[in-house]
Amino acid sequence: MYAVIETGGKQYRVAPGDVVEVETLEGEIGKEVNLGRVLAVVSDGAVTTGEAARSATVKGTITAHGRGRKVIVFKFKRKKQYKKTIGHRQNFTAVKVNEIVS
Repeated sequence: MYAVIETGGKQYRVAPGDVVEVETLEGEIGKEVNLGRVLAVVSDGAVTTGEAARSATVKGTITAHGRGRKVIVFKFKRKKQYKKTIGHRQNFTAVKVNEIVS
C-alpha cells in the first residue's frame, strides 16, 4: 500500500515505514503530524483518486529538522567584469510515515 501526497508545493510517493524529507513543518522531534493532502491511494493494485482519496490521511512522526546541501548560484555578465557567487541551503523536516488511513 502506498499513497501520493502533496505538502510544501511538492508531491511525494509514501508507504508505511518510509522516511521522507519534506519542506519545513512546525513541531518538535517526536511529534505526530498529518502529512498534507492525499492525491491518490494504491492498495492491492486498486487505485483510489479524487474525493475518495481526499478522505484518506497519512500520519507520520517528525524524526529530524535539518538543512539540505548547499546549492551554488553563479551570475556573470560577459565583457563587463561582473561576477557574483551566492549559496543557498534549504531547510527540511524528515518525517517517518507511520500509517495510511483510507
